[in-house]
Amino acid sequence: IITKGLNFMRIGVICPSEIAFRRFMPALQGSDDFEFVGLGVCNVEERFGKNLPKASVVENVLNAEYEKAKLFTETYGGKIFESYQSIIESDEIEAIYIPLPPALHFKWAKEAMKHRKHVLVEKPSTVSAEDTKELVALAEEKGLALHENYMFIYHKQLDEIEQIVDSGEIGSVRLYRISFGFPMRANGDFRYNKALGGGALFDAGGYTLKYADRLLGENASIEYAKLNYVEDLDVDLYGSGVLSNDKGDIVLVSFGMDNEYKCELEVWGSKGILSTGRVLTAPAGFVPQVTLRKGNKDEVRELSADDTFRKSITQFANCIKDEEIRKKNYRKIERQAQLVEDFKKKAQESVGEK
Repeated sequence: IITKGLNFMRIGVICPSEIAFRRFMPALQGSDDFEFVGLGVCNVEERFGKNLPKASVVENVLNAEYEKAKLFTETYGGKIFESYQSIIESDEIEAIYIPLPPALHFKWAKEAMKHRKHVLVEKPSTVSAEDTKELVALAEEKGLALHENYMFIYHKQLDEIEQIVDSGEIGSVRLYRISFGFPMRANGDFRYNKALGGGALFDAGGYTLKYADRLLGENASIEYAKLNYVEDLDVDLYGSGVLSNDKGDIVLVSFGMDNEYKCELEVWGSKGILSTGRVLTAPAGFVPQVTLRKGNKDEVRELSADDTFRKSITQFANCIKDEEIRKKNYRKIERQAQLVEDFKKKAQESVGEK
């Protein structure tokens, strides 16, 4: 480990996941706030519980995770902790990043905070508004940071898009439309497993609701919601909905995880249309563009590049340092969880479910 000094918070990672290896660690290396100590691999009980498969399966799964962890530490340094519990309990660790499947977030975030660790958790924070409120309450009680990693919200392009809209260049806004979907992932992906918190709403849909809430303001509400299923899966595969605010502004959202890739914002105004891609997923260094259509003429403008993962990590650090920022962040996490819950309930009502 390269020691950065006493002012750095010592952070560990639960699970050598793809997003931790490919996105979190490169962003962390440029952080002025954190020092990477190591990552935890699951033990038999943490991975399988009491329902153990045959011994060869257990061995293959645990060996595969350990090999990923070795590559992780060979690339980024740090040490391997032999279980999630051991890294959470370690005195070497002050903060934890949790990139596990959504259904596991509540358990391990709660356990981490019980051991007085600050928590950066991948989105969604949990799979229920009630569980999220419990985590927030525990964080408030112990004075700990809890940060949900919706990175896109920190991208400069969102401010720049709003500046164009607010300038009146496309006239009065008649409609916002946010679309986010991607092709079917590989077999075994947690997104298609209900027990692991899968489903299009928790994954792609959460992005669209987060952005819609920003566009509409704090009194945004779900007017219509639909979740679509297929026979082969027990999770929602795609969905759509309508949100509005007290001013009458409308956002249409659509999302899916067996779709042709799409990641778009369209703002339909009285005098023009603004549209852009990669509004939710722009990687570090990517230069986004907007197209402004007025009449039969299109104008393409470049927006600013940014590094949203690094900025999200900085926000996590700010939550650790500043109680006021920390409390505002709590409310945002609760708000997002409630929007997802409201969407799910509205979708159930639309098909007569209880």
